[in-house]
Amino acid sequence: MVRFVTGLLIVVLGWSVSLGADAPAAGTVRIAVFQTDATPPLGTPVAYALARKIEDPLSARGVVLLGIGKPIVLCAVDWIGIANGGHDLWRESLAKAVDTTVDRVTVHALHQHDSVRCDFSAEELLAPHGLNGKRFNVEFVKQTIVNAGKAARKALDKAQPVTHLGVGEAKVDKVASNRRILGPDGRVMISRSSSYRIPEPILSRLMAEAKRQGYDLSAARVDEALAAPEGVIDPLLKMLTFFDGDRPIVSLSYYATHPQSYFGKGDVTAEFVGLARTKHEQNHPGLTLVHFNGASGNIAAGKYNDGTPELRVVLTDRMADGMQRAWQAMKKTPLVAADCEWRVQPVRLPVAPHLQVDKLRATLDDKQAPESDRMTAASKLAFVLRALHGNPIELSCLRLGNVYVLHMPGELFVEYQLAAQQMRPDGIVCMAAYGDYGTAYIGTEIAYSQGGYETQPSSSNTAPQVEKVLMDGMRALLK
Repeated sequence: MVRFVTGLLIVVLGWSVSLGADAPAAGTVRIAVFQTDATPPLGTPVAYALARKIEDPLSARGVVLLGIGKPIVLCAVDWIGIANGGHDLWRESLAKAVDTTVDRVTVHALHQHDSVRCDFSAEELLAPHGLNGKRFNVEFVKQTIVNAGKAARKALDKAQPVTHLGVGEAKVDKVASNRRILGPDGRVMISRSSSYRIPEPILSRLMAEAKRQGYDLSAARVDEALAAPEGVIDPLLKMLTFFDGDRPIVSLSYYATHPQSYFGKGDVTAEFVGLARTKHEQNHPGLTLVHFNGASGNIAAGKYNDGTPELRVVLTDRMADGMQRAWQAMKKTPLVAADCEWRVQPVRLPVAPHLQVDKLRATLDDKQAPESDRMTAASKLAFVLRALHGNPIELSCLRLGNVYVLHMPGELFVEYQLAAQQMRPDGIVCMAAYGDYGTAYIGTEIAYSQGGYETQPSSSNTAPQVEKVLMDGMRALLK
């Protein structure tokens, strides 16, 4: 069904693509920058409520790289997650728009919580039960995908030559902290979420899940959570800037944290990461910044965030400061096509053993079960069925000289990002996670035995053996 819908979308568009009228010089890299609005209509579903207010607009933005074989598309979307058939449709649409193959297109969510879900595979499972359209507005999502493709295609006519790549990095102060605080027994003792003022009814649900897993999320633990150290994080924001001579064309930035300050009532926002992105663009007129969220499944602002509007401003300023200092630390080197390479590594991720088709279908079919349980079952069933049908997930890497940009699925733990950097100590490794969101959280092998919210059965769709699969895949890409 998803393939059929995709085909319809592409036929309706009737794209005829020209990669630019002027023939580029041999060995020249060119880049096209595109952007489209991705803000949901008021009254339509976002992650935890209906959209009741637009605090600031959402966008889908990216770049098309030309001159390195077929075009390469890197796209970031201000949505909570793009999963399964939804991820397929985004990639297929963008590939068709710029006349490339799907394996040369990456699409990543930034994971803002008061934003849009996208999973057409789950929608197809929900439709026979009259539950389709409950998790996201299908027509709006389809139109956004169409608009992103049109924007990418149109951008090709204005592709600009790239002569240099600028690379900078800077520490972001007092934003990221590890969510999982271990006790003396090596198990999660405290779960430090996005803030220490989690809104109801989300808090009640998290506390109930925490109790079942044997760890504490009570208010009595707040002081301990704040006093605990940041834990394992990647404090560095990395920024890549493409230049035509001395003129910057576009920047790509990478930083690992859940981007929430407060959420859950339907006040749509690009959050402090998107607000910092806007601030950086205002400080550099004419420059587009495309921000990607790194491996931050177990990383959030909880140590530094009280969940108030005032703290969103503070977190925005800290992010913007990190972006500016990464910009100031930038070093430029020449870039030609011979310095660049695109690599793809398909992997088959092991499905969590508790995810059984019959049980998931039973929950989905149960008219007495809460709608939320049935919709969750559909999302998990969509991932399981794709795995059973042999659908791989594609990891990819863009090499730009000694810079390696990894594109990864799901809510990865930060340990994957740090491990990737150790695999290429002679280079600079950036990571964009939150690709195919069908996986949900992806922990390390040991994390599944430590308890905690992120690796409990309701949160992660992958088995502990996922670590070896992904580590082997990253090693292959970073050779």
